[in-house]
Parts: sequence; structure tokens; C-alpha cells
Amino acid sequence: MGLERTVDVAVIGGGLAGLSAAGRLHRDGLEVLVVEARDRVGGRTLNHPIGDGKIVEVGGQWVGPGQDRVLALIDELGLETFPTYTDGRHLFEHRGKLRHYRGRIPLIASPALLEAFIGLRRLDRMSRSVPAAAPWSATRARQWDSETVESWMRRNLRSDVARRAITMVCKAVWAADPADVSLLHLLAYLNAGGGVDPMIETEGGAQQTRIVGGSQRIALALAEQLGDRVLLNTPVREIEQTNGAVTVHSEDTRILARRVIVAMSPALAGRLVYSPALPADRDQLTQRMPNGSVIKTMAVYDTPFWRADGLSGQVTAATGPVKVTFDNSPPDGNPGVLLAFLEGGDARRLGRYPVAERRDIVISSLTRFFGPAAATPIDYIEKDWSADEWTRGCYGAFAPPNTWTEYGPALRAPVGRIHWAGAETATIWMGYMDGAIRSGERAAAEITALLGGTRPATVASAGPGR
Repeated sequence: MGLERTVDVAVIGGGLAGLSAAGRLHRDGLEVLVVEARDRVGGRTLNHPIGDGKIVEVGGQWVGPGQDRVLALIDELGLETFPTYTDGRHLFEHRGKLRHYRGRIPLIASPALLEAFIGLRRLDRMSRSVPAAAPWSATRARQWDSETVESWMRRNLRSDVARRAITMVCKAVWAADPADVSLLHLLAYLNAGGGVDPMIETEGGAQQTRIVGGSQRIALALAEQLGDRVLLNTPVREIEQTNGAVTVHSEDTRILARRVIVAMSPALAGRLVYSPALPADRDQLTQRMPNGSVIKTMAVYDTPFWRADGLSGQVTAATGPVKVTFDNSPPDGNPGVLLAFLEGGDARRLGRYPVAERRDIVISSLTRFFGPAAATPIDYIEKDWSADEWTRGCYGAFAPPNTWTEYGPALRAPVGRIHWAGAETATIWMGYMDGAIRSGERAAAEITALLGGTRPATVASAGPGR
């Protein structure tokens, strides 16, 4: 037997949810230990160096208005933010042609685009009747959970252009195709994020702001505050509950605790062994909430040449695997970085390609958008989150049909001494960094209410070690 620790609370997962939970518990006077499988903290946030001390984020990166918890935490940690670059003209592909526009939406006289706009507004209105904390309780929950976003579009949108526009939104937010996602899930998510505009907009929306030095700095700072209460390179294999305690097992570590928080996506949480076994509802839920599929790619250039051409770097395209791009350059604009997402079915298909072929496809798309200067980047960076052993997909989990109404109440309900956190469990900004932080603080508050603060770790015998 290797390392053995006794604590009040073991937190499984060193992302924003787990670290936020641990920090709250530590401040409440409870002894806590974060157990992380990776050799780093940050979960789905990850900085990637590009030279001269500068980075790009290959994971979650943006924060925006209304995301009060992550913004407050950034301020508390003494971190700085800077605006996403939006100066100049954006590009929008319509009927095979790239059109330039300024402002929030392209001013194109098109009945199909008007239909898409009306469709999004209708979804906004519908979402207001779906409580994000309990989507299954909505009056029309059964009806909306029995269909996909795709089937709703086919019944309510006549134009293929309008369907493509909403498909782009679906892929951009959930990294999933409309045929995969329950309509009720979309509506609950919109409610949790304040509606379509706050979720898809840059200025005034969720993509408005970046963190100087990268978003992973939040997790790194939280871990620094916890010190040796964070244990890396320790994949948890089993959680064993007895009458008086919980034992967390890894290959060579045994942690005895009074409570445990599992701060992982439902799919990954379902891969742990539980003794006794999880209730059927919770186990079935983990089988029905897959993670999205996304490959985040970036092309690095000596300079952001598109700015000199009067372009913002933002593209919304209907065709080709790259449908959304951003200027992702460092705060001083040097070097120039174009961010291109591969999402949903495009990510799954291209994820089977060799890296060199995938790079050529991405660079070809950027060249189509920005001209010959985009064809020769000095570096190409990508992160396929579906291939990451300890993530297996981003941006987060989504619910296919009949998941919320059949199994939704099991998402946050503790199982004995096990509590659940993670961005998917948030009721405000579900799936976002802000939601992850809120979820960790909520799980920590549940435990503090049960155990009380400022108490030493005393754990009943959990039986023999393994």
C-alpha cells in the first residue's frame, strides 16, 4: 500500500469546479484534498506557449457579462483581462459568397436569414419557461424532450439557409449536431445563460473578454492557494462507501474521507467503480450525457495581417468544416493568431485524419476566408479534446432526447456521502467556466451544511485497504 491520507473531504478533479469546491471547504475550516489524474490542474482550461512568454488557450478561454462568479474570482486573484479583438469588418458566408459587415449582425436582405433570426427569438421565448435547475418540471418538458433540435428545425423552418444558421449556433455552443441534442436541453441551457444573444455574441456576450496570460491561470492560482492539498498524477479508480466514511482508491493511494465531491463530467464520473453501486437513475444518467466533439485549432503568423486589411478575424461560414473563427492574438497583437473551430460531426470525421491532413484542411479554410497570406503560418496548434484521456470531449456534456425528463433529478442529488460538481451541474451558465465555479461552491456548501466548519478530520474505519 502506498500513500494513505485522512481528510474531511476528498475532491476528485482538479478543474475549476473541483478547485473552487476545495477552496470553499478550506475556508470553512475543513481539511480537504484534491485528487487529479493529470500532471496539471485546470481541467478543460489549458494554456499553450507560443514563445516570448506568450500563450494561447487550447481549452476554455472567454468570459463575459453576467458571468459574475468567474469575473469576481479573476478580480480576487489579481488577474487581468483584455477584450477579444473585434475591430474592423467581420465575414459572413451567405449563398456561397463571403460578405463583409460591421456590428452585431450582417445587414443582408434575405427572407431565409430573417427566418433564422425569428427562429432564434422563438427559442429564446420558449427557454424562459424551462427552469435551468429543473428542466423536467417545465409544462411542456415531455414534448420538448422527446424531440431533437434537428426535428424542431424541420418542423418550424422552411429554408435550408435558416436551418444551417441555427445548426452553426448549435455546433458553436454545444459542439454537437442538432440531431444529437434534445430540444429541452437547448432550452434549459439558453435559460441558464440568459438567452441566445449573451451566449453567441462577442461584444456584450460570452466571448467578450480573455484573461491576460490565459484562462488556466485561474486554476493555477487556486491550486497555489491550496498548496499540498492538491495531489496530481493520481487517477481515481474506485469510491467505496461504508456507514461511517468514504474511501477513495487509486492504484497506490488510499484516501479516507467523511465526504467526497466528484467534479467530473457525467460520462467520466460513470467510468469510476462505486461500491456499493450507484443507484440506477444516476448510473443511467452517466450513460446518456455524452461530451461534445471539438478540435480547437490555431494558425500563428508573424503579424495579424488581416487587421491591416480592415478585418476583425471573425468569420461565420455555412460550408466547409471550419465554420467559426476568431482573432486569438495576444494582447499586444504579436504574433497574429487565427482560431478555427472544428465541431460536432466535422470534429469526429476530421479527428480520424492524420494531423498533417487536418492542418491542410484548416489552413485551406483560413486561406479561403483571409486570402493567400493565411496559407503560410509559422506554426499550427491543435487540441482534440475527444482524444484527451481525462476529458474525452468538450465543451461539455449535452443531453440527447428523453434524458432530462427520465434522469435529470439524479444530476445533482448526492448519493450517500458522494456529492456532484462540474459545469454540467450548474444552473447558471451551465457548461461554462462560470458555471463550473458555481457548481463547486454549491457542492462545498452542501457539505459544510452537513459537517459544519472548523472541525478536524476524524473518519470512522473504512475497512481494510486494497
